[in-house]
Amino acid sequence: MIATSQPLAVQAGLEILKSGGNAVDAAIATAAVLNVVEPMSIGIGGDLFALVYQARERQLYGLNASGRAPAQASLQDYRQRGFTEMPTEGIWSVTVPGAPRGWAVLLKRFGTRSLDQLLQPAIDYAQNGFPVSERIGRRWQSLAAKLAREENTAKTYLPNGQAPRPATIFKNPALARTFALLAHEGLGAFYEGEIAAEIVREFQKHDGLLSLSDLKEHQVNWVKPIHTDYRGVTVYELPPNGQGLIALLALNIAAGFELSQLEHNSAAYLHQLIEVMKLAFADGRHYIADPEFADIPIEQLLSQEYAAQRRKLVGENAGLNVTYGSPEGDTAYITVVDEQRNVVSFIGSLFMPFGSGITVGDTGIVLQNRGSLFSLDPQQANRLEPRKRPYHTIIPAMAFQNKLPWLSFGVVGGFMQPQGHLQLLCNLLDQGMSLQEAIEAPRFRFFEGRQVAVEAGVSPEAQEGLRARGHELIAGDGSFGGAQAIIIDPASGSLWGGSEPRSDGCAQGY
Repeated sequence: MIATSQPLAVQAGLEILKSGGNAVDAAIATAAVLNVVEPMSIGIGGDLFALVYQARERQLYGLNASGRAPAQASLQDYRQRGFTEMPTEGIWSVTVPGAPRGWAVLLKRFGTRSLDQLLQPAIDYAQNGFPVSERIGRRWQSLAAKLAREENTAKTYLPNGQAPRPATIFKNPALARTFALLAHEGLGAFYEGEIAAEIVREFQKHDGLLSLSDLKEHQVNWVKPIHTDYRGVTVYELPPNGQGLIALLALNIAAGFELSQLEHNSAAYLHQLIEVMKLAFADGRHYIADPEFADIPIEQLLSQEYAAQRRKLVGENAGLNVTYGSPEGDTAYITVVDEQRNVVSFIGSLFMPFGSGITVGDTGIVLQNRGSLFSLDPQQANRLEPRKRPYHTIIPAMAFQNKLPWLSFGVVGGFMQPQGHLQLLCNLLDQGMSLQEAIEAPRFRFFEGRQVAVEAGVSPEAQEGLRARGHELIAGDGSFGGAQAIIIDPASGSLWGGSEPRSDGCAQGY
């Protein structure tokens, strides 16, 4: 079974599984197709994180394939150029893309298919065209002004000067040529060959800092997943520089509340979870950074003693004016379970829609703006430093029962992601919902201060109850994320897939 945010990408991955490929093979083929059919969200100009469960070994692996700042990047340099905070667009927001190196190491360690085989569906859609799906098309149109600001981006992603509408056929021959080159020469060509030279030329054109050595020397990391227990399941996330720690902190605090005794999405229920998220975000803001540059006391933060201390801070009224929770991000999530019950939880992103807004020459590659999450405050653990990885929002997850995978899931949407993880798990484990019910249930999103948005399905009574507790309700503007998930039934081994009605995706199996 496979679930992601666009049906053509799901079909591409499913065909890999049907032909005998494994979960890693299918995830990479799917990610490549998503780069073509959902180009504002994911691509080889961005990053990826993955959790990979190998059934034969009964072992869970974590991959951090996030990019680093250029070696020449420094607080002093940015300040001399007039920046008082990190830019959200343009060349100064770009870090080294980590996704291609991530694909390469995943395939080398776990893959069974050649890169050429896995890239063919993406090459076909890019060369011959595909019908733009509904929500992706509407999103694309809303981004036309951003796309028009850079010549290469406009030429590639605004055919005839217009963003493609839903159901129109879009072709991306530039990206088809890039994927064909990578299929022929290998993913190393991205970091050392013709593509690397094109990327550096693009940086030089914009007076950027990235060099050939930044690309050539970039490596990704196998990491040990971090975890906590919640209502009888063990929830796994990746460690910092990702924000999976925030989801685990929130679950630890929430575990002390009798949420199953409260009406779902009542004012009392929502209030407790909102305040839990504020506490978790406050810790995330303080601690999360590149662990190669910062000492992060993960064991202490995830202790039950620490959770008990934090839980005491949840009162009857809204508190904690935490300044974390936005901006919005565009991301794509993939989950795959193969016949051998290998499981992949995979997430890739350009961060904001179409990332930095910069497309590399005539390659079709959009560069991410992940560097915008660095801080220019020298006192922050997440401050900009040479070859450092920024705080990262994308977080794949898994939950285990009896030491075996039970749920593989993710929720896209920038800082919505840990909030989505908390709400999805509470829906399943506290409220007893089915997987699809848990995904479709109305969500809240904490932004900053006392600002929180709730979806229309939250009752007027609950909304008024939140206001009475001091919460400031604001418009969410469709920023409640998107989830895909697969449950492996512990008794039968059957697969239950769920997909997000807020996106174009689906879950399919055989």
